[in-house]
Formats: sequence, structure tokens, C-alpha cells
Amino acid sequence: MSDCESCLTCGDVAIPVRVESLLPGGLALADTGSGIEEISVALVDARPGDTVLVHAKEAIAVIGR
Repeated sequence: MSDCESCLTCGDVAIPVRVESLLPGGLALADTGSGIEEISVALVDARPGDTVLVHAKEAIAVIGR
């Protein structure tokens, strides 16, 4: 585990984040609870307001709408 537990790229975990807005190219801005980060939503059908599980900046599942 890394020193940065909430970083989307450091740990070997998936964390829930809230999609704030969609961007072109399968990307989105997401609220991690400690800031806004750009993530990929190319693998899921995410919409603004959804909660997604993210691993290595890639959304892997929608867990709440």
C-alpha cells in the first residue's frame, strides 16, 4: 500500500467516487472526497451524479445512481 491512500493510481484498491461531469473521449471529472480528479469512464455507462468504483483512474463499475 502506498502513503497516499486516496490516490486513484497509487493503491491496489478500487475506491468509490462521484462523477461530477462527463468530458469528451470517455473521460469524466470525479469528486474523490479530497478533490476533483480526471478519470476514465470508457468501460462503464456513467452519468453525472453516479458513484463509480475506480482503480488506477479507470471506472470499473457503477455502484449508485
